[in-house]
Amino acid sequence: MKSRAWNCLVIMALLPFLVVLAPVETTATALPVHPNIVFILTDDLSTNLVTPQFMPNLAALERYGATFTNYYVADSLCCPSRASIFTGRFPHDTGVYNNTGPNGGDKAFNAHGDENSTVATDLHAAGYRTAMMGKYLNRYHMSTPTPPGWDNWDVADWGYPEFNYTLKENKQVVHYGGPNQKGEDNYLTDVLSGLADSFVSGMAANHASQPFFLEVATFAPHSPYTPAPKYANLYPGLNYPKTPAFGVANTAAPDWLADFPALGPKQQAEIATDFRLRAEDVKSVDDLIGSLVSTLRSTGALANTYFVFSSDNGLHMGEHDMMPGKLTAFDTDIHVPLIVVGPRVPAGSKIAAFAENVDLRSTLDALGGTSPSEGVDGRSLMPLLFPQPGAPATPAGWPQGVLVEHMGPVGDQADEPDKPEANSGNPPSYEALRLSNALYVEYSTGEHEYYNLNRDPYELHNVYASLSPAIKARLHQEVVSLKTCHDNPTCSQVSAVPF
Repeated sequence: MKSRAWNCLVIMALLPFLVVLAPVETTATALPVHPNIVFILTDDLSTNLVTPQFMPNLAALERYGATFTNYYVADSLCCPSRASIFTGRFPHDTGVYNNTGPNGGDKAFNAHGDENSTVATDLHAAGYRTAMMGKYLNRYHMSTPTPPGWDNWDVADWGYPEFNYTLKENKQVVHYGGPNQKGEDNYLTDVLSGLADSFVSGMAANHASQPFFLEVATFAPHSPYTPAPKYANLYPGLNYPKTPAFGVANTAAPDWLADFPALGPKQQAEIATDFRLRAEDVKSVDDLIGSLVSTLRSTGALANTYFVFSSDNGLHMGEHDMMPGKLTAFDTDIHVPLIVVGPRVPAGSKIAAFAENVDLRSTLDALGGTSPSEGVDGRSLMPLLFPQPGAPATPAGWPQGVLVEHMGPVGDQADEPDKPEANSGNPPSYEALRLSNALYVEYSTGEHEYYNLNRDPYELHNVYASLSPAIKARLHQEVVSLKTCHDNPTCSQVSAVPF
């Protein structure tokens, strides 16, 4: 009852925002010039947390914006995914394949020259004031200079526990301690919320004529799943929303997935506890959304602002007999939310065309009236967000799937935040095609997977062995042509592959 009443209050508080974004007829010529852009990126947010129960503010926004129902990430691992978002390129073009080591983290991103060409450099050059807050790239260090393109810089180092972290606030390094230390709330998601509100208010007061691009990247709900003290034990007894894949072993599984022990009562109880903590954790992310909406409205900036909400990857919890983790090509890990709200976006619309995180740079640039400064692998999603009258929902020639890449297995270094726990899944390197009717994976070990999603939507039965030689060759050639493509939207031009 407490949760239901609180949700109702939030929805009522959000009503003024919803009125501003009431649905109107969409025409390409009516789009605003240089609107503000707010991009909220969560960490490990699975689609089963995007519900009115857990995130009522986000659910309200979703009703007045567009939801991409087939949006995926190029790699279900934090740093490679974030590198793809910033640059609009696949891991094989960013050179960022891991969180740590020579092919991972902030150092690999910089060594490859990626920081010099990002959505931030594009929008900054177009006259935007840019701000980055929260989680940047793994292994970011306080001594690292602010990357090109960013005007405001409020970035944390090891913020996963939500307490006892360091935040570089422009050139000042500030340490935040535990709960209520020095009489203040140091919970990181709440601190980021306050910084975001202050930035928006400051823009209205000091740079009223300049548009802004604000990215707020939370560490929530990444493990160790630390809810704000006010939300601890908000959902006692909450159970994990099991699908038919929960606790079920795959047939003809590749070696890395075969022979996992069945989930027993202890493991299932651990999963339920973790999910409860994650649900309580995202309440603060939802508060951040509500607070930003309120601040934008009070400053008069709301009507000229686009909200974009997403996650760097998902998370499996018990599916395919795996303990909580990611890294796989299963939908639990690569299929994440993408919600866009703002002027002229059709309210309550569902966009079924394929989209991927490599598309975000071109899309955010296009919203700001510019384009990437050099070749990228993704494409702008504007034709999907603002279709021409009478045009098909999916433009002719649009990709019929997405490419997913992963370098594995992931190591167990002490500074690896995504260190795979026992029986959580840690696949070897692979390339995958997520198509409308199938998931195809080919591993560096020579093994393959193929799931017929029409008959097997939960990806449980690997039927690769039953495919004809012609179809196997066609799938392999599609992967080869994509992974050897560089810095061009054709690199994401996945073709339909017949059965």
